[in-house]
Amino acid sequence: MSKKKKFYKKKGKILKDLTRNIFKILNEDSTKSLNYKQIAAKMNISDTDGKTQVLKKLADLKETKKIKETDRGKFQINIERKYSVGRLDVTSNGNAYFISDEFEDDIFIPSINLNKGLHQDTVKVYTYNKRGGKKLEADVVEVLERAKTEFVGVLQLNKNFGFVISNNQKMYVDIFISQNKLNGAEDGDKVVATLTDWPQNSKNPFGKITTVLGKPGDHNTEMHSILLEYGLPYEFPKEVEEEAENLSIEITKEEIAKRRDMRSDLTFTIDPKDAKDFDDALSFTKLENGNYEIGIHIADVSHYLQEKTILDDEAYDRATSVYLVDRVVPMLPEMLSNGVCSLRPNEEKLTFSAVFEINEKAQVINKWFGRTVTYSDQRFAYEEAQSIIENCTLSEVKEYQMPLDISIIDAEYTVSKEIVEATLKLDELAKRMRKKRMNAGAISFDRVEVKFDLDEEANPLGVFFKESKDANKLIEEFMLLANRKVAEFIGTEKGKASKNTFIYRTHDEPNVDKLAALQGIIKKFGYSIDTETKASTSQSLNKLLSDVHGKAESNMVETLAIRTMSKAEYTTQNIGHYGLAFDYYSHFTSPIRRYPDVMTHRLLQYYLDGGKSPKADLYEEKCKHSSQMEELAAKAERSSIKYMQIKYMQDHQDNEFEGVISGVTEWGIYVEISENKCEGMVRIRDVKSDYFIFDEKQYAIVGQSTKRIYQLGDVVTVKVKNTDLERKHLDFYLIED
Repeated sequence: MSKKKKFYKKKGKILKDLTRNIFKILNEDSTKSLNYKQIAAKMNISDTDGKTQVLKKLADLKETKKIKETDRGKFQINIERKYSVGRLDVTSNGNAYFISDEFEDDIFIPSINLNKGLHQDTVKVYTYNKRGGKKLEADVVEVLERAKTEFVGVLQLNKNFGFVISNNQKMYVDIFISQNKLNGAEDGDKVVATLTDWPQNSKNPFGKITTVLGKPGDHNTEMHSILLEYGLPYEFPKEVEEEAENLSIEITKEEIAKRRDMRSDLTFTIDPKDAKDFDDALSFTKLENGNYEIGIHIADVSHYLQEKTILDDEAYDRATSVYLVDRVVPMLPEMLSNGVCSLRPNEEKLTFSAVFEINEKAQVINKWFGRTVTYSDQRFAYEEAQSIIENCTLSEVKEYQMPLDISIIDAEYTVSKEIVEATLKLDELAKRMRKKRMNAGAISFDRVEVKFDLDEEANPLGVFFKESKDANKLIEEFMLLANRKVAEFIGTEKGKASKNTFIYRTHDEPNVDKLAALQGIIKKFGYSIDTETKASTSQSLNKLLSDVHGKAESNMVETLAIRTMSKAEYTTQNIGHYGLAFDYYSHFTSPIRRYPDVMTHRLLQYYLDGGKSPKADLYEEKCKHSSQMEELAAKAERSSIKYMQIKYMQDHQDNEFEGVISGVTEWGIYVEISENKCEGMVRIRDVKSDYFIFDEKQYAIVGQSTKRIYQLGDVVTVKVKNTDLERKHLDFYLIED
């Protein structure tokens, strides 16, 4: 049994992972019966609301016969129950693990017992103790639901049939394609194959080719392959484009009359230099009482994106825009995302706004939410806004000549005194808001972003890093303010939590066991974290991130720290946002690229109009879908970065690079190159100076004769051995002394 896990008390909030935690406690002694008060006490739950949730969950588990009631109000694990339903996690070696809330640990399934189960499938398994031991294993009895039926791979064609070999290492079988299901594909083509059948006596599933993507190595083929590997589209259906083109985009007098008219307020946008869609704008007005009225104006996508339309169905299915290294795959057709909804300069736009009266201490005195019409006076790139912040002062506000080398209009131009003052004051207020947030326990993950200089054919010419500066943080703080205040407005009533259904962006506390593992690793570099309380955890994590910044091991430690965190997700059940230190948080500010923001806008307007709370079930289902699509989009983005890094390294095979050991396994060490963040593997068998074996406790490989150690965080020199674009794999040679 692993060491006892800490459970943070969550008074008045939805308890996360309740099923798993109940099973963990009951499994500590499967012969012992406990009542709900005893179980709650073991989870450090003392409030009435929390105990009620435990009691309700126990009733649900009894109903499904996962636990049994041995005496009135006393519960015990149902040890006779050998069949369980859960999810498969297939490893690259063909074995798998069964994941279910019923079990504290994942259960091993050898490849021979997978019974046609594939990665992420929902399956029914039979669990048993292998050879009388205490460790459980499982056999797949039935595949209940396929996680996916479409696979990207390369066609290997024989005379009368072919096989599609998937690039995904977790797809452990090739797909058989009969001659009449080839759909014109030729030998060596990269294709999409759909599973149609898996006969009982066949080693391989049967399928048909639905799409021919092109030849492996072709840039567009590979980008489309990445999208389709994660079930993401790369073009809009014709009928969706047509519906978008036929939308009425005129801003009528009647529509303006329904809204707060803020066209005369000084308004501007700050976005990346290459941005084409502008979700948000800021307005700034000095009030007579010395305070400031600051508007956060967001594109009113929900005005154009009406429910129960083809356009809305497509946006919901996508749920998010996808950002690959060389392109954006938008959630909305270009006519909306880059056109009518984009807050372009010198154009009137329909917006949904959060308007705040803020004093010099960055305290919110008054707030207003509603639909508006706005006019953007200026468009800035982050670099331009940063130039104003660095070169101007509030003590002497004057016009500013924008330097030619950072101008997005490729010409020198003059920024008015009013906009300079607004930018500087917003920056000052943002810094105060950020300081308050950090003091309240927010965690600062200011990670370096990997970007590429690409030629016209999307070949990588170089790698550079983007760091968040004051201009980025200015926008971030005001977007966070709007998101938080909108969530508070709906989520509270007379100072207490309301029961109004809403879309929250939540983030649970870090996993305590993962924090302990992080502690073990960073000790080797002279760092430590204090996990005694929630406050000490966040404070020491911030200190750690600050201390490692700019050091060789920074990216590795930051990555490990992020992995201790729970995943942020969309839900109607608010538990707050740990990473931001907010009790209430939503996503309101990016409806062009995130569907949850569209739902937030609709619900906010519904409540402003006096609507009663709708049922949460439908919205919870939409939240889960949005969270899943967000995760797939993030994986596709990482795959495209990995692809481009490997493509870049193909042209540098003769170079030696300094890097940091970022991971250690029984088969080799991972090395991340310092100058471009490309990560590859040095296989143990390729380290020739000695016979090395993996030492798990030291996070190292150790030479048996020389006792030489290559350890996590060590700086080493490597050279490219092999680049595999299709599998997105990079191998290095270690250059030894």
